[in-house]
Amino acid sequence: MSFVDPALIPLIERIHAARNAGAQLDIRGSGSKGFYGETPQGEAFDVTGLSGISSYEPTELVVTARCGTTLAELETVLAEKGQCLPFEPPHFGAGATVGGMVAAGLSGPSRATVGAVRDFILGATMLNGRGELLSFGGQVMKNVAGYDVSRVLAGSMGTLGVICEVSLKVLPVAPATATLRFPMSQADALQQLNRWGGQPLPINASAWWSDMLVVRLRGALAAVNAAIATLGGELIEGADAGDFWHGLREHSDEFFVGAKRAVKSGSGIALWRVSVPQTAPPLALPGEELLEWGGAQRWLCSAVPAAAVRDAAARAGGHATLFYSAGKVGGVFAPLQSPLDRIHRELKKAFDPAGIFNPGRLYPGL
Repeated sequence: MSFVDPALIPLIERIHAARNAGAQLDIRGSGSKGFYGETPQGEAFDVTGLSGISSYEPTELVVTARCGTTLAELETVLAEKGQCLPFEPPHFGAGATVGGMVAAGLSGPSRATVGAVRDFILGATMLNGRGELLSFGGQVMKNVAGYDVSRVLAGSMGTLGVICEVSLKVLPVAPATATLRFPMSQADALQQLNRWGGQPLPINASAWWSDMLVVRLRGALAAVNAAIATLGGELIEGADAGDFWHGLREHSDEFFVGAKRAVKSGSGIALWRVSVPQTAPPLALPGEELLEWGGAQRWLCSAVPAAAVRDAAARAGGHATLFYSAGKVGGVFAPLQSPLDRIHRELKKAFDPAGIFNPGRLYPGL
């Protein structure tokens, strides 16, 4: 008889009870990302009790943590060893958890250069809709046996099952960092970022807003100093630079605070997250924009109808997600076309045949 972690037993029993009663469960951590995705449905299913760092091997650059472990705790432990989660997952709240980080699949300012959440997931365990504990991947970087389901969990919004534990690749903190800013228009900023992208520069993150381009350099001290001399611009000193990138990551800076205030005003304004190729020209939509990821992520605060935003994103070769809004009219995520829609529904059926977990959170009817 296989061993079952005692901490999982209450969760398994709750899943069995829900399945027998035909009930649905809304998987919750701290709720810091409760605004994201479609409106939550079902009975609250708190998984924050499943917490703690299971193992950490600094020399192997691997950490394994339970779903209810707070990101603050995990990042503190990593920092003590001079390591970090390089994709800079946003917290959006003091109690943000590892499980919520994976389920939401959101990454911070450095995503374009280091990779997304899913790129750092080595393995995971999860409870499916039958209350069975499944294990995928492992704790080594070359584990490629079977389907890479652990990475599919990133951005799944809890629709496939309860993420119990995750093994993550971590990296050393860069020895040097610097932030530069350059006054320029959006069109000029996009052209400049594309030119720099073809050069061996240690650019780690970028942001453009209100005719100001800000770039973060990270890497070896010699490389960062050489890049400063090459790029020019105005150097932003340590504390101010750190505050800027933290505000961008946590949506607590001036642009996002203003966007959230506008959304709450009842004027029909929404904040869109538009994903397009870095080489795409300006979207030419009314509203205020902030660009990240070398131009690949464009935040649009606008009252433009959902269909118009999605049409503009599609013409640019991308898609649009409704991030902050007073309602969910028009859907949050870009509608899926076949065969992607069929793949999503088959995955849901395989892992959660009774439709217990987070119904409709990713797409209505899923």
